[in-house]
Amino acid sequence: MVSKEPRTKRRLSLAFKWTAVVGVGIFVTFLVFSLVLYGATGSILASQERSTLRDTLNAVEQRLSPIATKLTDKNVSPLLEVDGSDYQTSAGTGVSLVGGNDESVFADSVIQKLSRADVSVAVYNNQSEQIFSSRNQDQPLKKTSTTTIKQVKTKDFNGMIVTAPIVSSTTSKHLGYVQITDRMQAIHATMRRVFNMILILSGIALLVSLLVGYVMARRFLQPIHSITKTINVVNDEPQSSVRIPELKQNDELGDLVNEFNGMLDRIQRFIDQQSDFVQDVSHELRTPVAILEGHLQLLNRWGKDDPEVLAESLSASLQEIARMKSLIQEMLDLTRADQVDVQFPNAVCDLNQIMEQVVNDFKMIHPDFVFILDNDLEGPVYVRMYRNHLEQVLIILLDNAVKYSLTRKEIHVSAARNSDGVALVVQDFGEGLSNVDRERVFNRFYRVDKARSREKGGNGLGLSIAQQLVESYHGEITVDSALGHGSAFRIDLPTITAEEAAHLREQADKLPDDPLANSNL
Repeated sequence: MVSKEPRTKRRLSLAFKWTAVVGVGIFVTFLVFSLVLYGATGSILASQERSTLRDTLNAVEQRLSPIATKLTDKNVSPLLEVDGSDYQTSAGTGVSLVGGNDESVFADSVIQKLSRADVSVAVYNNQSEQIFSSRNQDQPLKKTSTTTIKQVKTKDFNGMIVTAPIVSSTTSKHLGYVQITDRMQAIHATMRRVFNMILILSGIALLVSLLVGYVMARRFLQPIHSITKTINVVNDEPQSSVRIPELKQNDELGDLVNEFNGMLDRIQRFIDQQSDFVQDVSHELRTPVAILEGHLQLLNRWGKDDPEVLAESLSASLQEIARMKSLIQEMLDLTRADQVDVQFPNAVCDLNQIMEQVVNDFKMIHPDFVFILDNDLEGPVYVRMYRNHLEQVLIILLDNAVKYSLTRKEIHVSAARNSDGVALVVQDFGEGLSNVDRERVFNRFYRVDKARSREKGGNGLGLSIAQQLVESYHGEITVDSALGHGSAFRIDLPTITAEEAAHLREQADKLPDDPLANSNL
């Protein structure tokens, strides 16, 4: 049976998604703003139209209210109608204005403003019979006892209707009704023009927003494309030195590129260190294994019957086994030093106390040496570091100082506060380091004088362990040395307050598996 290859899922590119999101986002924002503006414009125009219709109604009521008995064509028309000979047409408006009759309703400035082709004024008597109409565009009358202004929308009409009763100002008698019908054709035309403009601008806004989104997507995704391309190159060739071109922009993408390049540099460094580590371990183990093999062969040939050869071979073999155990233990320490932030998250210790303790121990172990402690620290000085690791670092530095001292068997240990925390220096007056050795002294398995280091039992891992431990606790270790005049190793560690130390100890006490749970500060 032929196996089917898994079908590749179709996907949308991030550039397409980004363009769509940015484009649609800008377009929707513009559309919402336009619709709000459209609605606000319509509302303002309608409000203005209501106000002007109300003014028109007041003018008509003022003309008709002096009538005392009832409304008829004879007493209404002279007040509201004009003679054909008196009509004057306003250019471009279609509004008929009176020429000389100042008593005509159309001579009133308000009426002149509203006497448009879409406005009709009608007067009805109490029996709802139409007595007067200015345009014959009226809607059916609906009687009302109060003034009403309604916006009506039907199949044949879309506008405002103003209805009000007419009451005689002399007799206070109800005479009839006046109704103003406004088809609002000018407003509708204006709103249509606004709507068409919004449609056109919306189309333009959509195209512009998509273009802006595409340009932004290309600009922002360029570093990501560079990262992807670099990853593919690194996948094909892990030892490649290719890096992402540095961005000139100072933003999160620039930070991402810098961090990614830094990560690649660290990975490359780890790969190189791993390769060197394997080669160095192979080289270091080859010698003791060869020595053990040689002595075993010697014993197998004739050492079994010769007590002197047997004793010498066994002694040399045990010595090499002890050297291998020391090497393996130091390799384990070096591996664990990479994980202190996980294994000892709440570690804290008093540097002052541990420093004096280790110096006193070395005074007892090496009575032929003079250890001078120049301590400027007062009281407890707390650092975030597991006490065993701090002891280990100090022991490594003091042990190296003892090993590489010559005729002047004097070692100085000094400690003082600085702006960032505390500084501790271990100085000897021994062989010293050359410029080349000073740059490599913290490398794994590196020994200045391999023959002499082997005689003293060194594997070249001590300073590497010390550096890894110090840097894992956010500190720094450096060396200042001159060939033939000794070396000075300096440790800088950040300090914490007594309150912070107490809080960390409380956190450690809550964790039963924490190796610091039973430690004493």
